Amino acid sequence: MVHGEWSRREFFRRSAVLGAVTIGGPVLLAACTSTSSGDALQAAKSAKKIKIGIANEAPYGFTDQSGKVTGEAPEVARAVFKAMGIDNVEAEAVSFDQLIPALNARKYDVVAAGMNIKKERCDAAAFSIPDYSALTALLVPKGNPQQVMKFEDIAAKKVKVAVLSAAVEKGYAIDSGVAEDQIVTLDSQDNMLRAVTDGRVYCAALTDISLKDVLSKSPGAAAEVTPGFDPMKDGKPVISAGAFVFRKDDNPLREAFNAELKKLHDSGEWTKIVTPFGFSADNLPKADVTTEKLCAV
Repeated sequence: MVHGEWSRREFFRRSAVLGAVTIGGPVLLAACTSTSSGDALQAAKSAKKIKIGIANEAPYGFTDQSGKVTGEAPEVARAVFKAMGIDNVEAEAVSFDQLIPALNARKYDVVAAGMNIKKERCDAAAFSIPDYSALTALLVPKGNPQQVMKFEDIAAKKVKVAVLSAAVEKGYAIDSGVAEDQIVTLDSQDNMLRAVTDGRVYCAALTDISLKDVLSKSPGAAAEVTPGFDPMKDGKPVISAGAFVFRKDDNPLREAFNAELKKLHDSGEWTKIVTPFGFSADNLPKADVTTEKLCAV
């Protein structure tokens, strides 16, 4: 752990004991419960309560030292649900690769974890409108002696790269010609930073937002973040955009959420909410970046 930031494994150990937590409040000593099997929108409005899933990955959705669930996605979700008349938002943490399976198993009603929109995920669940867009970047040793700036450089120079378990960067690397034996999969951002500074890998790949966040928590680390870039696939840039995720049979909930999320984007309120987490107005998705297009890639 770096400067008090929980690792994913430590958070799961604690959350297994403590159960769900409430955004903006203390840990609730309650057992995990499944959501309603009926109309999720009406159930949430009637109860004025809804449960979201996070993966404890800063700055997208995580639990701070006080036990408060925060991050870009939970805070945006909180604002959206408040506008929908749903004031109480609880969160449950699972590993990133279990976010959609747990959603479909009705452990919660929405994934709020900054999840990238990808075709294989769209086959299993329904994404909201894009919430944000982000560039990919590399965490490299201070001074970047190998001058590795993109995945193609990793492939050409045959250096090792760390990626996060179940994240999109492994696919980006392979599409760019990086060999499987060059890729090391790790379970947390903190471990990715350690792997770079310890020399076990040359670099680590993640969004520029995530890498700047983890580095800001370890200001003495002998590492730096490269300029952001769009990965390439079949000669075309891959646009990365994250969104909230719903079950396919919860269209009323998703559509109501989309309407309020768009209002946040258009009003400028979204930018105010996300700025503390390293996002800016530059991360607002462009008009031509749509869920439908991203699900087709």
